[in-house]
Amino acid sequence: MGGRDAIRHLLQVFYAKVEKDDLLQPLFQHMPPDHHVHVAMWFEEVFGGEPLYTNDRGGFKNMIRKHRGRSIQAEQRERWVSLMMQSADEIELPSDPEFRSAFTAYIEWGSRRAMANSQPDAKPSKRDTVPRWGWGEAPPGTL
Repeated sequence: MGGRDAIRHLLQVFYAKVEKDDLLQPLFQHMPPDHHVHVAMWFEEVFGGEPLYTNDRGGFKNMIRKHRGRSIQAEQRERWVSLMMQSADEIELPSDPEFRSAFTAYIEWGSRRAMANSQPDAKPSKRDTVPRWGWGEAPPGTL
């Protein structure tokens, strides 16, 4: 994928798009200017890197709290995925089918979990740890 620098670049490019997007901007308008750095820490941990999000940002339960009550709608989730994939293409993340399949699977899975956890009637998650995404199969406990 390109390591920490590639992940941070991806999220910087992505959130620049979000700031200009009529559908997503309202969801993110109150995020701190370094929000992309925090999400990059999450992505790094999910994709097998250092546990920066867990160590510095409070881990999985904190991520869930960040989405509570936001009521993300299906159209917003779909736009989020679309802009993420556009950003991945724009910064030239690997285009081989194996990488893109695993990356896309996480983006889809994670965005659907965020949407579900953002609803007013969302049940508390039983998970305590940041998921670690594999490069060929879904990790245990993610289904």
